[in-house]
Amino acid sequence: MLVLVKLGDNDRAVYFNGNDLSVNVGDNVIVDTEKGLQYGVVKALNNDEFDASLYKNVVRVATSDDIKKNKDNINDAIFALKKCRKLVQKYGLNMKIIDVYYTFMREQLIFRFVSEDRVDFRNLAKELGAIYKTRIELRQIGIRDKARFVGGIGPCGRLLCCSTFLNEFASVSINMAKNQQLSLNPTKINGVCGRLLCCLTYENRNYTDSKKNMPNVGSKIDTKYGECKVLSIDIFNNTIKVGNDEVGIIELDWEEYESKK
Repeated sequence: MLVLVKLGDNDRAVYFNGNDLSVNVGDNVIVDTEKGLQYGVVKALNNDEFDASLYKNVVRVATSDDIKKNKDNINDAIFALKKCRKLVQKYGLNMKIIDVYYTFMREQLIFRFVSEDRVDFRNLAKELGAIYKTRIELRQIGIRDKARFVGGIGPCGRLLCCSTFLNEFASVSINMAKNQQLSLNPTKINGVCGRLLCCLTYENRNYTDSKKNMPNVGSKIDTKYGECKVLSIDIFNNTIKVGNDEVGIIELDWEEYESKK
């Protein structure tokens, strides 16, 4: 059985080999990762066949001691975040610390930050290592990752997709907005991260498929009213608006138009 586990509040959900353990959605578990043992929450179960060699293992359902240890790690990480921000000011570094977390067994303390420039943080890492007596990793992330970690409300009024269910960022282009006939005003098509909305990808293929047999906006077609220019397309009602100087603007049912050609 594959077990989908979300590692921490801000990390993506990852599938693990359940190893025939009795786990349910919502259970706290300890899993084996490339960075050692990690604490997470079960988000979904998948009973499809899979290649066990491709997945790391769920080690155990979290015990009361594991739960306490995780809470201690979170609380200590909060203090480490405050300390690191003070040290950033001390060294005059152009970077903003977004969050920090311990691996479950405290083999590593990982800080994530954003910056417009490359940052020489060697002295910062040395001082953090001396204070916390563990391996320090300072990881620069992009602006979209920052939005995922921080969270927020999107222009639709719902929690950000990236901080709730998206596991990876798909490539988004301005052509998707044009394809869906959306306003190209940046305030309308950009998310809180300042980049194009991830949700532009959700229905883009449907728009593309629906428009395959319809004329392009700006092209000219022959109608019973003479040659007309295509002004707009409505894929939901399967209609197009056309016009010329003689008749003005007319709405045509595309299926009906095609059947009479």
